[in-house]
Amino acid sequence: MDVLLNVFVGLHIIGIASLLGGFLTQMKAMGAGTARFSPAMLHGALTMLVTGVALVGLHQAQGHGVNNLKIGVKLAVLVVILGLVYVKRDEEKVEKALFGAVGGLTVGNVFIAVLWN
Repeated sequence: MDVLLNVFVGLHIIGIASLLGGFLTQMKAMGAGTARFSPAMLHGALTMLVTGVALVGLHQAQGHGVNNLKIGVKLAVLVVILGLVYVKRDEEKVEKALFGAVGGLTVGNVFIAVLWN
C-alpha cells in the first residue's frame, strides 16, 4: 500500500509541476498582456484533483488521521484554480490579474500543503 501511496504522491507533484510550470513559462507573456492558459495547466490541475482525492482515500484506508480542514481548504483553492483555467482555456489572451491569481493560488496551495501541520 505504501508503494501505491508514493506513486500517487509522485503523480500529485507532477500535476503541481505542470500547473505551476505552465504559469511560470507564461510570466513574460503575462507582462505583455498575451498570456493564456495552456493545456498543461488544465491537465495539471485535473491531475492534482484526482491524485489528491486518491491520496486522502489511501490515507484513510490505512487508518491514518487526515486533517479535514486542511484538505477542505486545499480542495476549495484547487476548485477555484480549476474553474478559472477551464473557463478561460480557449481564450487567446487572459487578463493579467486573472492569470496572476491562478499563479498565486497555486503557490498558496503548495504552501498550505507544506506548512500547515
